[in-house]
Parts: sequence; structure tokens; C-alpha cells
Amino acid sequence: MTQQPCVSLIRAQSYELTQLRVSLAAVLEPLGGMRAFVKPGDRVLLKPNLLTGARPTKECVTRPELVYCVAQLVKEIGGHPFLGDGPAFGSAAGVARANGYMPLIEELQLPIVEFHGQRYETVSEEFNHLLLSKEAMDADVVINLPKVKSHVQLTLTMGVKNLFGCVPGKMKAWWHMEAGKNQERFAAMLVETARTINPDLTILDGIIGHEGNGPSGGEPRELGVLAASSNVFALDRSLVEILQVDPTIIPTVVASQRLGLCPALETIVFPLAQPTDLQIDHWRLPDRLMPIDFGMPRVMKSTFKHLYIRFIKEPMAAYAAR
Repeated sequence: MTQQPCVSLIRAQSYELTQLRVSLAAVLEPLGGMRAFVKPGDRVLLKPNLLTGARPTKECVTRPELVYCVAQLVKEIGGHPFLGDGPAFGSAAGVARANGYMPLIEELQLPIVEFHGQRYETVSEEFNHLLLSKEAMDADVVINLPKVKSHVQLTLTMGVKNLFGCVPGKMKAWWHMEAGKNQERFAAMLVETARTINPDLTILDGIIGHEGNGPSGGEPRELGVLAASSNVFALDRSLVEILQVDPTIIPTVVASQRLGLCPALETIVFPLAQPTDLQIDHWRLPDRLMPIDFGMPRVMKSTFKHLYIRFIKEPMAAYAAR
């Protein structure tokens, strides 16, 4: 008998560490707590959204406080957490530093791993040449820590889209060029990436989201939501309901439904709050959608920008901070 997907939802208003620990314990309790996912000795990837170091006050990355508290929970069980991402521009360490991660990371001695590519055959023949991070695929446990945001190319970005960060940085631009001419195909690629990585647990940072012209060009919006699930597709579907956005206009939700991965809302178990309990009005979507595909000049510009930030700008900023 197939187990029904479970999405744990609570109202959470604060990133203050003590209160956030209480909120995390509450949202994870119906899922069995962190011990249901992590065993002593496990190498645990914490995969936040480290989009950019350029807009640290705009709430367009996962809050460092959430990463810190999750890392604490993992360490208390005896797991070995490490932070990893593949930002489109710059390095994971550079983006983390620009967004205030370092004091908490240094306190916990949390390693930051830069993602590199490795070929893995996915369950999809169409995308069996995806380059995914060896560091992500080799982790014993993957904890996905997305931020809820509007997105000018994909309408919304949540748990599924966050796992595109496991594609090494400069490869993302090539995938935009290769698959982006067809929105349906690009969304399917994102869904197949999420299915291949298959995160053990997704905890979504929706205490403050990012609405409007995201993923970085919008504005913060208080949502007061913390969500957790072992089923990233069910979690995304639930958040769409909270935001009161039509699921048929979210390409990743549509693709996950078409591929038989996204459960119907009525089949999802909500042990705590229901999506209707947390709904907000007038969540702002992008003013207009932009094309997904990157033409060759844009790919070249993107690649050079990534290399400049990673090997010139970030090392100079790190040196100046000494």
C-alpha cells in the first residue's frame, strides 16, 4: 500500500534562533523529527538557495539562521552536516559570506563545499546527460532548504527549482540555452533533476518570502510559513495553495503532475495546519515573464561573469575582510 504524502505546515514568525529551534521541532515532529532522516555518522548535505551575494537585504536567499538551526539538529544526532550549492555567479562560499552566513558557519565549523559536475544517468532517457554535483549525489542525506520566491521565468520557485543548484554553476546557463526554448521541456528537466537528487527532507523558508520580479529583483514579503516534507513535489503543491496561485501556471508543478510525481492536493496529509489556514492574499507574481532560453552571447556573458566573480571579485573581498 502506497503511503500518502505528508506535508507539515506551521505558522512561524521569527528567525530568532531560540524561537526558530522551537518552530523547527514543531514542524518536524509529525515526520518523526530529524532522527527519522539522519543517523549517526551520516554525511548530510544542507542545500540552501544561495542565489546571489548582491542583494543581501532582499530576502532572496535562504536565511542563515535556518541553515544554522538545521545544522545544529543534525550535529546533535551525530551526523556530519556540510553546506553546498552551485551559484550561477560566484562561489557558494562567496555568496554565503555576502549574506551573513560566516559567523554562524564558523561557530559550528560547518564546511562549505563547491559543487562540481559528474555524469549521472537519470530516470529519464531525455535528460540522461545531466551534469549533477558529485558532492550532492554522494551525500548520505540531502536536506533541501529552499526559499519561496516569485520568478520571472518560472512564475514561482520553491523546493523543486532549488535543486537546480546541484547543477554546477556555469552549466546552468548552458541548460537554459539547451532546454529553455521550450518551457515544458525546461520544467521537465528541473523535475527530473529533483527526482534524481531525491532529497530526503525539504524544509522551506517561508517566514519571509520574495515576491514580484524574483528570483532577486523583487521585494521581501512576510508569509509566516515554515513547511517540511520528505516529498518535495507535494510540498511545492501545498505552497501554491497557500499563495493562492493557479497551479496550472507554475511550469514545475505542471511537469511534476504530468510525470506522475505531484500528488493531488486532496491526497496530501496535513498533520498540523492546513494550507487554507495559512493562505495569504495578493501574493505578487512577476510583472511579466521573461524567456527561459539563453542565446549564445548571453551564455558567454554569463560564463565570464561567473568566472570574474569567483576568481577575482570574491578573493579580493575576502582579502579586504581580513
